[in-house]
Amino acid sequence: MGKESVAIVGAGTAGLIAARGTASSGMATTVYDQKRIPGDGIHASGILSLTGLETLGIDYTRAITNTLKGANLHAAGKTMKIRSKDPVAVVLDRKRLNELCMENAEKAGARIEVGRRMTGREIDHLSRRSIIVGADGSVSTVASHFGMGAIRSYSITYKQEYNVDVPEPDVVDLFFDNRSWPGLFAWLCPNAKDLVEVGVGTTAHSVNSKRVLEKFLGMKEVSDRIGNGKPVSGGASIIPMSRRKSIVDPKREVLLVGDAAGQIKATTGGGIIFGSNAALMAADVIREHVRSGMDLSVYEKRFMAKYGTEMKLHSMTNRFYSSMSPKSIGRIIGMSKAMGMEGFLGKYGDMDRPSLVIKRFFLRRLA
Repeated sequence: MGKESVAIVGAGTAGLIAARGTASSGMATTVYDQKRIPGDGIHASGILSLTGLETLGIDYTRAITNTLKGANLHAAGKTMKIRSKDPVAVVLDRKRLNELCMENAEKAGARIEVGRRMTGREIDHLSRRSIIVGADGSVSTVASHFGMGAIRSYSITYKQEYNVDVPEPDVVDLFFDNRSWPGLFAWLCPNAKDLVEVGVGTTAHSVNSKRVLEKFLGMKEVSDRIGNGKPVSGGASIIPMSRRKSIVDPKREVLLVGDAAGQIKATTGGGIIFGSNAALMAADVIREHVRSGMDLSVYEKRFMAKYGTEMKLHSMTNRFYSSMSPKSIGRIIGMSKAMGMEGFLGKYGDMDRPSLVIKRFFLRRLA
């Protein structure tokens, strides 16, 4: 008789979505998390596309703090303004989203054990009777224990929220400057009409992300926006910027989802949409594995078939941007504006699927 129970290490969004899927299929599912309150200490931004959120089967509306219709892209004194007629993304309270995912997992029958830090010995013990799903973040104990490869590249972010009046509450500002914050960008995001998030992200591990944020706060366009606003909350996060060599070990019946697998968009460091969809796929494959003996390697094949091209395009875009000086990025912004890209991206842009944007671009002969 094969294993018919599932042990999920990590009660983040991806882990809880996987738990909902396996538990709703009738499998005994337990989620283990080292925190007393899963979701505590989340410092990542929560900007997610509406099209991506609709795929997850979550009533995310209870976690929305703001809706977004556009973005301003800044580099070397140049600005591109992208606007959509309708909302294209939302800002979510990530802790509240986690709570909703936990509610759904528990309603489906999953058991949640909190305050449980899993050691290699405990993981070995669980693996004797359960299929293991590693959803334990970018520094994954599960991935390390089973030798599933390393994350080759990370970004470090630091953010701070301020209580201020926001002049354009439905627009996020992104600042590109590879000299100041190489490898990613800085941002001003209206988390609500009276709350703005100021943050920086960089792949340069030698820099202090908090000091980089202080430099960003000293820029005139940022300091003018913040004014005398009072800081509310903030903190640092580590985000994987590359995928692990393997995200499934069929023989030992181990799968990775979310940040543990490196399922992120390298352009932004966002991983909820890719990682949560991977969790849904993993749950489906586990169910078919238990019922009919399907090889668990199908999970990786399905994920790469659906998201492999998108992840590669995000990585290529990030590498291209990371190699450029601020002036070069400014020139590209100027050229793009001259080509009518502001209007095109406002109408046809997609945060998650660059291949769709490229397809639309060439189909409309805008090139």
